[in-house]
Amino acid sequence: MGRKRPGKDPEQATGGTGPVAGTYPIDTGTCELVPDSFNPDGWILMINGVHSSHIDLADPRHLDFEYMRWIAALVESRWRPDASLRALHLGAAACSLARYLAAVYPGARQVAVELDGRLAELVRGWFDLPRAPLLRLRVGEARAVTETLHEDSRDLVIRDVFAGAKTPVPLTTAEFTAHAARVLAPGGMYVVNCGDTPDLRGARAEAATICASFAYTAAIADPAMLKGRRYGNIILAGSDTPFAQDPALPRTLLKGAVPAHLWDDAKVRSFAAGSRPLHDGSGEEPPARQELSTRRL
Repeated sequence: MGRKRPGKDPEQATGGTGPVAGTYPIDTGTCELVPDSFNPDGWILMINGVHSSHIDLADPRHLDFEYMRWIAALVESRWRPDASLRALHLGAAACSLARYLAAVYPGARQVAVELDGRLAELVRGWFDLPRAPLLRLRVGEARAVTETLHEDSRDLVIRDVFAGAKTPVPLTTAEFTAHAARVLAPGGMYVVNCGDTPDLRGARAEAATICASFAYTAAIADPAMLKGRRYGNIILAGSDTPFAQDPALPRTLLKGAVPAHLWDDAKVRSFAAGSRPLHDGSGEEPPARQELSTRRL
């Protein structure tokens, strides 16, 4: 999982010189910054050989990874642009979604938690990220940080954390999910990026875990993924209020470069039926991450 670099706050890190292509040592291995061959303003961040983030320096509203577009559509279906959104991002990388939400919700206050202190310093120097208090980068382990947060202190919690090929086990369990639910204010939303194989065993277990903690759930993925025909992403979400109150959301998801379906609470619970929630100490492994970014479709 890497070590935290002492004495460095990414909010105060020197830099600001802009991105420079190359491979850089970070606390958890290496990261590589690659120019986007399709977009002169685009950059791809790879961490330990895995595609992690895409940034468009000219347009923060441009999300190149389809699963991020699905998350954005889900968030925008619930909150108007004038909302004072309080968002917690577990897994920061290049802060693509945080940067997007800052553009859509000017009044938002966001915290992005990143385990790798050196990566946080580099990202703050490379990209045009909003400054604190609009966006604060916090170096730490995602579960440990979440457990310190006050009840009802966030409107949105997004979990997009991978260590190599997998989401760390402590971030997939019912015990952690209960902490995420605790920090959400009424009407808040917990969203996870679940990468899985065609057997969908891991996604079903994660869905069962979220169903056990929240009164209402939703899922978003493309039909082939939902039918177990390919590797990919499923976005799972939980809340104390129903999803899909905005009738435009299903249409928005279908109009994307990768058309996606929205499952309501009943379908998610049916999908999770027969799977048990994950628990601390159970020894069960979360789903493995694949090459999940679908680009240039």
